[in-house]
Amino acid sequence: MKRVICFDIETTGLEYMRGDRCIEIGAVEIIDGVITDKTFHEYINPDGKIIPPDSYMVHKISNAFLEDKPKMAAVAPAFLEFIADSPVVAHNGADFDFPFMNYELSKLGLPQIPRTQQIDSLVLARNRVFGPKSYTLDALAKWYGISLTARADAHGALIDSEILAKVYLELENTAPAPDITEIIATQHQAFLAHPKIGGNFPHRSFPPRPEELAAHNEFIAKITA
Repeated sequence: MKRVICFDIETTGLEYMRGDRCIEIGAVEIIDGVITDKTFHEYINPDGKIIPPDSYMVHKISNAFLEDKPKMAAVAPAFLEFIADSPVVAHNGADFDFPFMNYELSKLGLPQIPRTQQIDSLVLARNRVFGPKSYTLDALAKWYGISLTARADAHGALIDSEILAKVYLELENTAPAPDITEIIATQHQAFLAHPKIGGNFPHRSFPPRPEELAAHNEFIAKITA
């Protein structure tokens, strides 16, 4: 059985080292290439961190809404239990989701998501898909014909995880791009195999006509006089 988890987070901002906090976690399970109905979803009280207006406009999650939600200390162990030792996929995860989540886990003294479990679908897309003008999750969803209507008004961790799971399955079914050196080598071999390359063709000569030779001799005489 091949189990994969696709997950996403919403946060108060982008700078966890400056105090930003995770306020929503969503995760979706894939088993043997099929999205199951088993999910993980929690809103998280940011423990006093104020959500700025620009972040609110992205996910529409307010501090008032999060007042009665559990804190990360109560949510994180259940999240780790959900992902277990399965590969974990996040879009742009290497630069954002994984370091942000691991920072939250480290603050609690909990095990972090190891590098060996991490899959960044953004990196995967850049190596397998050629055509989209952008490699955002939205752009890839549109490229594959995946509906985005579920999050027409705002981003949400569980909604984005579900979209990511569909995109990830498409990426898994997309053959990796061949290495450019392999392409060049193949084309070179095809060139060498062309019937005109190395063929035993008859010798052909193109002697000058008498008037051409006379004009040439006249020109040489002028420049050497």
